[in-house]
Amino acid sequence: MKLIFRSAGRYKSAVALAIFIKLLGTMAELLLPYILEHMVDVVVPAGKLWTVIAWGLMMFAAALLCRQLNVTANRRAIFNAHRVSYDVRQALFEKTANLSGRQFDAFGLPSLISRMTSDSYNVQSAVQQLQSLCVRAPIMLLGGVIMTLSMDARLALILVIMLPFLLAIVLFVSSRGIPLFTVVQQRLDAVVRIMRENITGIRVVKALSKGEYEKKRFAKANGDMTASDVRASTVMAIPGPLMQLSLNVGLVLVIIIGGRRVNAGEMAPGVILAFLTYFNMITMGVMGLNRIFMTMSKASASANRIDSVLKTEIDQTVLAEGQAKTPSGDEFIRFEHVSFSYNRVDESDAGFAGEKQEMALSDISFALKKGESLGIIGPTGCGKTTIINLLMRFYDVEDGGVFVDGRDVRSYDRDELRARFGVVFQNDMVFQDTLRQNISFGRDISEDAIDAAVRDAMAEEYIKTLDGGLEYEATIKGANLSGGQKQRLLVARALAGRPEILVLDDSSSALDYKTDAAMRKAIEAHHAGSTLIMIAQRVSSIMGMTHIMVMDNGRCIGYGTHEQLMESCPAYREICEIQMGALA
Repeated sequence: MKLIFRSAGRYKSAVALAIFIKLLGTMAELLLPYILEHMVDVVVPAGKLWTVIAWGLMMFAAALLCRQLNVTANRRAIFNAHRVSYDVRQALFEKTANLSGRQFDAFGLPSLISRMTSDSYNVQSAVQQLQSLCVRAPIMLLGGVIMTLSMDARLALILVIMLPFLLAIVLFVSSRGIPLFTVVQQRLDAVVRIMRENITGIRVVKALSKGEYEKKRFAKANGDMTASDVRASTVMAIPGPLMQLSLNVGLVLVIIIGGRRVNAGEMAPGVILAFLTYFNMITMGVMGLNRIFMTMSKASASANRIDSVLKTEIDQTVLAEGQAKTPSGDEFIRFEHVSFSYNRVDESDAGFAGEKQEMALSDISFALKKGESLGIIGPTGCGKTTIINLLMRFYDVEDGGVFVDGRDVRSYDRDELRARFGVVFQNDMVFQDTLRQNISFGRDISEDAIDAAVRDAMAEEYIKTLDGGLEYEATIKGANLSGGQKQRLLVARALAGRPEILVLDDSSSALDYKTDAAMRKAIEAHHAGSTLIMIAQRVSSIMGMTHIMVMDNGRCIGYGTHEQLMESCPAYREICEIQMGALA
């Protein structure tokens, strides 16, 4: 809940104004039964037509004022709530963008998506109700009690006696609701994850005829979430019928006791009429409180989930000069005895019992001078992409050091470090935008640079055939482009910024050998100043590199030129013989 009040506090003047207007509107509404009682007991018996008309007009004006104030307050509340939810989503997005790879993995993409969507919506609803229903319901309740006490204290005692019982029910149930709604949101994360996997991999699902299997998998997750939601909603629905029953019993008592007192001449008829109206208002107030606690229970669970992200301390701070490591050589890029595990075990944890960590990299060392190239080859899962993750500081090394231009990568500001790179990742993203915008990607890149990058990436020929050329609109994830077209577009994006370090992670797997060779030749000719790191499965893509690293199970099992590895590394020689036969 602290997040809700903290976020709404940024607009305290606007929120206070909405609450004040709602307060005026509710107070005007409370005057209506009082005016009605005065008309029935005083004005009408006096028999003066113009006085009746005057009081009728007064009641109409009060009703009109009440309506206008409530509408204005509700509009302001909605506007303020949307501003708060905008800020929350923006803060979540910015925090998510700054999370380290390890922190991102810990939260999980589906969970972050649901926090930014359904959780932020729950917070928005809570902020809106804080300015409207949270004002109206208590004022209706307390105002109705005060007005009935001022009219007939003895009859009003019926309400006063019942209220503590009703409020106790609401408080007790709402305290049980927050943990239940937390479970609902966690189950929603699983639903989002399965939906995302199926939407992203719909072609694979269809190709393997696994539609029924995925339907059952989704049905289970959907059923779990629905069951949790039903359980939470059922618990939160308990107060409603109990309060309605209690209030109806109270209403019957008011009518019976009030009717007897009217017959005995102890109470005016208008008072009991006003009493019934106020009783209805009190009922609305109590039911409103029930709604408030239900909404706040949901919002509290959602706010806690959001706050857990926003309060996460970024674990990749910029190291000061005394904290950063110093390289043992002056090469442009250096890895010195680097070891890393994605499933890091903290030995300070109470549960640590000497577990063996699965290492993604073990004792990796290499060095590249500016303008040199490194080809990395090895089986799937051997740690090739992990090297790039550490070089660009998506994750931090556990042992050893990674250095760029003589500095520990941890001593760089994140943007300063990554501005040096042009990169194409495995399964990289093509955005729903024009090809031109996909290449420039918000950077200040000239038309000539874009055209040159398109030519060097061997993308010019196919782009010319598209309707609009560079203005052709790519759909989500580039679904209207072939695999080879997407890869060439992504290479063009990496080349367009003329990077100091060019990283190509399996970026030519969908290209034919001729196109792949032509692209490598163009990069070598026009981007000779860039230090190139290329991860590939084809020997032909890397055999001309200055250095080649052969990896297996997180370790370097061969390092050198193509000729040297053919002599010294059996694994590399075997790959060459399988792929290239006698040409190797």
